[in-house]
Amino acid sequence: MDLHVRYEGDDDPDKCTARKLARFDLTELHRSDRATPYGIVLNPHAERALSPADADRARENALVALDCSWESAGEKTFSLPGEHRALPYLVAANPVNFGRPMKLTTVEAFAAALIVLDERDHAERILSKFTWGETFLELNAEPLRRYADCEDSSEVVAVQQEYLDRE
Repeated sequence: MDLHVRYEGDDDPDKCTARKLARFDLTELHRSDRATPYGIVLNPHAERALSPADADRARENALVALDCSWESAGEKTFSLPGEHRALPYLVAANPVNFGRPMKLTTVEAFAAALIVLDERDHAERILSKFTWGETFLELNAEPLRRYADCEDSSEVVAVQQEYLDRE
């Protein structure tokens, strides 16, 4: 599955997980919407949740993430062409947002999406470049397994609601 990033460049370059993935040729960075390929766009504002039903489309096209600071990640920022999908409830393992729900780095978002889309080996490969990568998998082991077992977006949302009800 090809990973692509619409790269804003407004984060600390030393902490940018997208740049690190690109250095290892694990993703391709794009500086404009036009240069970014069509695919499944990971968008926290999307109306539909990512589910295993999106796997074929992601394999045919691409999995796309927007890399920008959380301060600039407003709804209008996600103007990329493609099928927009939101990741379900997960907890960050990165040092900046450790333990905070839904504050994932680009690599965490990609890894979560890859697991939901039945590409666990690919997820583990990209997370292996980060000292805290395994921690992300450990913190989210149960929800990731459950999301990956769902049929479609509505089932993912139902499982996610169980985690939100615990908060």
